This record gives sequence, C-alpha cells and structure tokens, in this order.
Amino acid sequence: MTASPSHCLSKTLSSPSVFNAPKIGLAGIAVAALSACAVTPQPPLAGSKPNILYIIADDLGYSDIGAFGGEISTPNLDALVRSGRILTNYHTSTVCAVTRSMLYSGTDHHLVGEGTMGPPNDERKGLPGYEGYLNNQALSIAELLRDAGYHTYIAGKWHLGSKINAKEDKTPDQWGFEHSFTLLGGATGNHFGHDRASDKTYTENGRFVSLPATDNAGRPWYDTHVYTQKLIANIDEHIKDGKPFAAFATYTSPHWPLQVPEPWASQYKGAYDAGYEVIRQRRLDKQKQLGFVPADYTLPGQLLPNAASASPATANFGRPNARYINADTVPGQHTDNVDYGPGNINLTWAQLPPAQKKLQARYMEIYAGMVSNLDYNIGLLIQHLKDIGQYDNTFIVFHSDNGAEGSRVSAEQEAANARNIASLGRDQTLNPPGTEKTYIRYGWRWAEVSATPFRLVKGFTTEGGTSVPMVVHLPGQSAAQTPVREFAHVRDAAPTLLEMAGIAQPLAPAGVSGVNGIPLVKYKDRNVYPITGHSFLGELRGRHAAPLHPEPVGEEQYGRTYLRSGPWKIVWTEPPLGPSDGHWQLYNIEQDRTETRDLAAQHPEVVATLYRQWQSYMHDSGAVLAKKPGNTGRLPAPPR
Repeated sequence: MTASPSHCLSKTLSSPSVFNAPKIGLAGIAVAALSACAVTPQPPLAGSKPNILYIIADDLGYSDIGAFGGEISTPNLDALVRSGRILTNYHTSTVCAVTRSMLYSGTDHHLVGEGTMGPPNDERKGLPGYEGYLNNQALSIAELLRDAGYHTYIAGKWHLGSKINAKEDKTPDQWGFEHSFTLLGGATGNHFGHDRASDKTYTENGRFVSLPATDNAGRPWYDTHVYTQKLIANIDEHIKDGKPFAAFATYTSPHWPLQVPEPWASQYKGAYDAGYEVIRQRRLDKQKQLGFVPADYTLPGQLLPNAASASPATANFGRPNARYINADTVPGQHTDNVDYGPGNINLTWAQLPPAQKKLQARYMEIYAGMVSNLDYNIGLLIQHLKDIGQYDNTFIVFHSDNGAEGSRVSAEQEAANARNIASLGRDQTLNPPGTEKTYIRYGWRWAEVSATPFRLVKGFTTEGGTSVPMVVHLPGQSAAQTPVREFAHVRDAAPTLLEMAGIAQPLAPAGVSGVNGIPLVKYKDRNVYPITGHSFLGELRGRHAAPLHPEPVGEEQYGRTYLRSGPWKIVWTEPPLGPSDGHWQLYNIEQDRTETRDLAAQHPEVVATLYRQWQSYMHDSGAVLAKKPGNTGRLPAPPR
C-alpha cells in the first residue's frame, strides 16, 4: 500500500542521514518528502540486475568532505562511507570534460575526441581525437546499459557535445540516455538559472529548454536542487516495470561561480577567519588520524611559494621565435628550449590586509555552503531509494571530476566583490539596476586547502590535480569496509559498471584500425575503441590480490603529463611551477603520494625507463604535444 503523505513527511524529517544539515523551510521539506514517498515501494525482482546511482561533483577537492579530512558538514556522504567503502587512490583527469569522456567510454580521452578540453587553438586543431566533443569512435556506457535493458537517466553537466539530432558533437539523448536534463557546456554563468531555450545552454530529452523561475518545490530555481528533482522523477516514472535503472547525477556544484541559497549561504559564517594555513593544517591533522598520510608528514615544501608579485616570463615568451620547454625534453640530454610564461601572485594569510582576509574568508564560506548543499541533495537521492525499496539493490558511486579549481577572478572583479561583499553568492539578476555584479572563484590558496595533502590543483597532473574523493556502496552492503588503497583510474568506471550489471564488453574485431594502428571493435553499426580500463569490482569485493594496473598508466593534458609504473611516477610540469630546467620529476608514489621528494637526480635510469614508457603511452593514445605547453603557469582567466 502506498504510504500516506503524513507518514512520509514524518519519516523524512526524522532521517538523520538526510537532515543533519541546515534547516530549510517547512514547505520545502514537505514537497521533498511527498515527492520522495509518492511511489509504492517496489521490491527488487528475484535475480534482477542492480540499479546504478552514479554521482559526480564538479571541482570538489580531495579533502572537502568530512570522511576525507574536511571540516565541511557532509553527513550524507559520511554516512555512505560508514556503510560503504572509500577508494583513497582514485584518479581522474586534470579537467572535467576530459574526465567525463573517459568515464563514459572506458578508454583514453585522446582517442575519443577530448585530446584537449574543447577543440585546440594550436597546431593540433583538426587532428583525430582533438574534436573537442565525444566522437563517434567512442563507446557510451549509457548506450551499453540501455541496450541491455536498463533505464538510463542523466541530470546535470554534460560537456561532451552540444548539437541536437546531429551526426557529431551530440547531446546526451543521442548517447543512450533515455531521459536527460543537462547543462551542455562546462560551466553555468548562474547557478540560479534564467537561461532561455534560444541560449542553447540546457537540453531536456533532445530539445533546448528555457529555465523556469522556480523549481518543483516552489523555491527559486537552483541547479543542484533541480537536478535532484529531475532524477527522482525519472526513477519514479518507470520504477513499477521492474527494469533496473542507471541514474547519473552529474552536479555542477561546487564549480564557480560560487553561489548557494540560504540557509547554506550563512551556514559557515566565521568558520574560515583563521585563514588558509590554519584550515589546511587542521585538515592534515584529521587525515593523519584517518590514516591518509603518515603521522610525521609536514606541509613545508609542499605549498606554492609565497609571491607578492608574479615572476616574469622569459624574454621570448609569446614571440614567434620562442623555444618552449615541454615534455619532449629527453631526460639527461641538453635542450635549447628555454621559454616559459609568468608565475602567479600567491600571498599567505598573514600578508593579506584585513579587508582582503574578510573577503577571502567569505569566498570559502560560500564554497563550503555549496558543498553542504550538494551533500543535502545527495541525501535526498539516497533517502528516496530507501523510501521506494531500491536502496539495497543499488550500486552507488560518488567522486569528483578532477582536483580543486584554483583559478581566480580579475583584480577589477575582486575590487567589485569587496565593495559588495553582502551580495556575494546570491543570484545577481535580483540586484537593483546599476548595481555592480559580484562573481566568485576562490583562488589558489583555498584550492590548496581543498587539495590537502597533495600538490597543485585542477589542470595539473600532480596528485592534487588528479586525486579525488571516491566513495562506493555495493548492493546489500550495510557496514563499512576497509579502504581500497590501490591505484584506480576513471577509465575503470565503465568496465566496473558493466561487470556489476552482468554485461559483456564489446570485443568483436571491427577489422579496421584507428589512430596509430590501434585495433577497433564493432558495436552495432559503429567501429569504436575498446575499453582499456579494468573493473575494480573485485577489489570492492575483496577478491583481487594482484595490482589492478600492473601496466604503466599515463595521462597528458595541456602538455602537463605523468606516467606511473609500479612504485614510480614521473611528472612533467612547465616552469615556473615545474622545475626551471624542464626536467621530469620522479617520485616513489607508493611512499610519497604528496610528491614532496623529487628523486630524479638519484635514479636517472628509472626516469629514462619511464620516459620511454611515456612515449609509448603517447603513441598508443594518439596524443600530440603542443609546442607551447600549459596555461603559461596560470589557470584560465574568468570571463569578462
């Protein structure tokens, strides 16, 4: 019998796994509760395949949730950890679209269209694998699941194609998603919406849509809330037919611009007045208690150097005769390439004037509010699975799409933010005419806090750019399992989901090859690159003794790159954040995941071996280095 609304409201309100968070208005709670309880619980069919709930955060740092050392309130994710399992050594790419291309295809991003995030504007333009969208030689995990009998849903960010009913550059409805409500691009200009169909920024089920002023609960439109409502509605629409579902919640939080509604906007007032170094040390201390880092690990030597002014670029930087240092630098050999870009201004908390401290603290308060709001919505999804009797038959995955985002606003925008600090984080379209607009990115130093204990941030192939918080919950699991500390990669997600669903990978030879002679496989009427990731389901079930990745694993983006093999990892980063001589750095990554001790000088033979393996990786993935690497030591500037 369907539960009564009053019973459902009481049950939802009393659930600590959902509402150990800021209190919201009673009307909002009631609507959420009623939507969560309007469907008769449907027990899983005997022998039925498990459901999948795959949750992705956007630009969330490694230490931002409580279970990974953070002070931000994330009770729902922490509860998921207590009945699930964390993967402490899970890696994505350095940026969001690239990560997503590997998540859905199960293979290297260079092969399937995201050699760079978006089409390159350099000498690589037009090369295979550099289309800037998911190309037609990619598999789609959604298509594989749907063809095997799953309902497939996505709500949130897409960032892999933007054309409706097109042969290429396609929206998610053309990649196997039965229901889709998605932001097509990489970022929204306003988490509170207001986009029109003519803007072509959002699609729903294959058509451009205008965003309403309010969500289904009557609150002002806010994307994180709406994505949750959309997925719940999708799940409820078909739950009675007994077919399993795969729902992808691809949230855009806490990606800039930093915005969140009340009460989350005020939840952390005063919490970050102590500043960058104190908060990072607190997180590190908690991570030591949790066993993430050795008890004797210290921060000095790990953070970016203090800089009151940007270090200069080399004389020829940006000129036609520039010779840029890049990863083609052969270890141990002289190179005539000497040019690189400027550095960054990075002040410590003590160097900031009082007004800047107030502004920077407010930035982090709003960021933390976004994370707690995200956790609240994740709690609603999980509670809904429990309310409809599907929680125990659902495989739940949560992780971020890359490391913490370190970019910051312009000096002009910073000044405007300081003059209008009271309006930070809210919907700027509600400001009186003529009011200055505020816009927040929280910058390098807070990103370093989010990346604790690792080095550098999003956009870099260091651990800080690619290590992300990862939590999983197996169907029927009720108690926490010991963390999986083995290296795993986002390419491993697709084969894991297929194994969980009992679906075979496409392996039939297509009889033709892709870039650099890579054999393709046949899937329906397409020739596609095979999945190259490895399922980690065995690790989750405690069955694998051998390493998940005995083979070398590499990654390249913006000319920044790494390769890891066994206990070793080589990393290349352009100056000034990388070595001024452009050498490859070497770390014993099993003993030094924080990449503190560069061992390249002590072990040149190891560097040489891994460099040759890196060359093979680049060839086998169709990757091409740009002559001018990186973003010249800077992350992308904000839009004007």
